Amino acid sequence: MISVRGLVTEIRRYPSAIAGLLLILVFLALALYSLLTLPREQAIQLWRGGAVWHDSPRNARPIWYNALPGTNLPQTLVLDSERDPEVKEQREINDDHNEISIVFEFEYDHDGFPPELNLFMRAQYDTRRPFATVRWVTPDERSFSILQGGLEREHTVRIDQLDRLRRELDDLRPSIGLFRDPDSDPDAPEPLHGTYRLEIEGVAFEADSDIEARFVRYGQVHGVAGTDHVRRGIAVALLYGTRPALAFGILAAVGSSVSTLILAAVGAWYRGRLDAILQRLTEVNMVLPLLPILVMVGTLYSRSLWVMLGIVVLFGIFSAGIKTYRAMFLQIRELPYIEAARAYGAGNARIVFRYMIPKVLPTLIPSFVTVIPTFVFLEATLAMLGLGDPVLPTWGKVLEDAYRNGALYHGQYSWVLLPSALLILTGLGFAMFGFALDRIFNPRLRER
Repeated sequence: MISVRGLVTEIRRYPSAIAGLLLILVFLALALYSLLTLPREQAIQLWRGGAVWHDSPRNARPIWYNALPGTNLPQTLVLDSERDPEVKEQREINDDHNEISIVFEFEYDHDGFPPELNLFMRAQYDTRRPFATVRWVTPDERSFSILQGGLEREHTVRIDQLDRLRRELDDLRPSIGLFRDPDSDPDAPEPLHGTYRLEIEGVAFEADSDIEARFVRYGQVHGVAGTDHVRRGIAVALLYGTRPALAFGILAAVGSSVSTLILAAVGAWYRGRLDAILQRLTEVNMVLPLLPILVMVGTLYSRSLWVMLGIVVLFGIFSAGIKTYRAMFLQIRELPYIEAARAYGAGNARIVFRYMIPKVLPTLIPSFVTVIPTFVFLEATLAMLGLGDPVLPTWGKVLEDAYRNGALYHGQYSWVLLPSALLILTGLGFAMFGFALDRIFNPRLRER
């Protein structure tokens, strides 16, 4: 049995083992970081969407996409009068009338156009609604009317859906027409760089009445990993998905490998009817297709991650490995030190767990490490088939959403490549480390 110091020395001889171990440690660190910063309830709430993603664009590329040469796509810009009181002025006309002025000013020097423009206004009043006029002013001082009328308490202006404004902009989408250089071809518009202003002039008819506004210029790039079709940040699923992926892979590998080893040892030691039953169960299980069974369970019973894990472990116990271990234990039970243990009165449990199983453990460790990616990919496969946990954000769920919404067709390559890269790197890390351990623990594979 190799010592811990000897194992570390052997691992240092294999660069692939070091690289694989570093990858494993990185993913374990990500899982720990998500555990500390992104609790399960918060991750589920974020993934369900809702108001939390109102300021995020749809189908945006990652923000680091702008680091590519020749790329300068617009980023999301949020201007809020509550967060920045300097953009707002309030003048009292008389005891019941106030004039409110809000001016949002920003520079635009990007190559493309924003995909969407929204203005969220909040009016505070008792009975008489405030009146507001909203104008868009371009760098060359052209002015376009956005809104003119009374305000509700929660008033949303989706600028791209204003048909009147679209007709005024030569039938261009407002998020393009408002930024278009008037000298450019309408069929191939180019943005006009400079300082833009969104001017809001309001009149409040009550003493305590007030107006606040938030303008969102959505970008083509947003967040570390981009966004999906419902504005969710993909980084949430990529970060949180590390936990269920590793948990499913490690628990399934531990549960099936250890149980298989113990059952093989017990069957080889006791022989007889118990061994025969174990072998028949193994032979029946070897011809049963696991994936269709999981599909059936997910369709008819439950898609819970833990239910799927239990079924995977149950079917993994009676895998082909039980026959391999049994052949090894049949040889071990005939060794002289086993006869000596029986001679001095060692019990059956002590012989199995103290003398037989430790003899085979060096062969279990490499196979245990290399089988983990199999279960990680299985969990992602179930999610891609629509049979993953319905509430948890996982890597497979991201790939399923990307497939269903035509991510590759629409050029959203990062939506597919990022979770795929995480799956590949996870498998690569465990595979490199496991193969190196196999060379260390198996004398026949050691380099001479």
